[in-house]
Amino acid sequence: MSFYSYSLSKPIFRSRVQNIVSPERLLYKQPSVLVGRTDVVAVTPWLAPIVWEGTFDPNLVDIIYKSMNLTIATTVFAVGKYVRLLQDFLETAEKHFMVDFNVRYYVFTDRPDDVPSVNLSQGRHLSVIQVPGSNRWQEISARRMEIIQTAIERQISREADYIFCLDVDSKFHARWGAESLGRLVAVIHPWFYQATRDLFTYERRPASTAYIPMDEGDYYYAGAVFGGSVEDVYTLTKVCQNQLEEDARNSIEAAWQEESHLNRYLLYNKPSKLLSPEYQWDDKKTKTNEVKVIRFSSVIKNYAEIRPNV
Repeated sequence: MSFYSYSLSKPIFRSRVQNIVSPERLLYKQPSVLVGRTDVVAVTPWLAPIVWEGTFDPNLVDIIYKSMNLTIATTVFAVGKYVRLLQDFLETAEKHFMVDFNVRYYVFTDRPDDVPSVNLSQGRHLSVIQVPGSNRWQEISARRMEIIQTAIERQISREADYIFCLDVDSKFHARWGAESLGRLVAVIHPWFYQATRDLFTYERRPASTAYIPMDEGDYYYAGAVFGGSVEDVYTLTKVCQNQLEEDARNSIEAAWQEESHLNRYLLYNKPSKLLSPEYQWDDKKTKTNEVKVIRFSSVIKNYAEIRPNV
């Protein structure tokens, strides 16, 4: 267990540039350029893939990426009463998240003694990092970028190739594998993927550094999931943290704290891969026809009971 404070050190990142090599004599279904899913869009206007069930071959993807001997970092915040959700998160992750890959969980909590003991598979490790609590969930949310940035500087940059930053009030239901890996990865919000940009809950006040005008925007990205190479996520968190600090100096809090700043960053720094709402569903939302499988979802909880403030 450790406690992180500010760090000015510049991290040295592990090499991540590798060719996509397939073993010889590997048999799999021939891909087609004419037959595939027609009910969803599987590529963005800037030619980044959008990952849906039926757009990739899981066996082929795993064989290719497992040969690279990658390590995936996974950050999760379990502050205050949210620590009680950690066991479900970890146990379902062990069943479905990056199975047979090297995974390092980094649990940030103010209650290290309450972190549950979970049996981890070979090649998977858990680090508990103590962080301060807060009387406002908004403050916890706003400090997330700072804490991840510092963790990357201090530790993660030496230990992992890719990183996913996930919310603890969620659980896994089905495969989440190497198809999700990319330089800069975002997930399309389940409540907004059918909406027009004027309905997105971006930060609309020009005084905020998270400001996005009404006539701009690609997708609305969920703050509950973002990831990519450790180096690219480090840059993201550093920029967002600088903007959060500038807003704080001007007594402004963006509409959805770090999620607002994440959306601003990703609008002008396009993700190299998007994950469909399969990768961040909401248990309060009725499953739709285009979502063939729910891989990861936000669980139903009583905010009044679990948050320090409502």
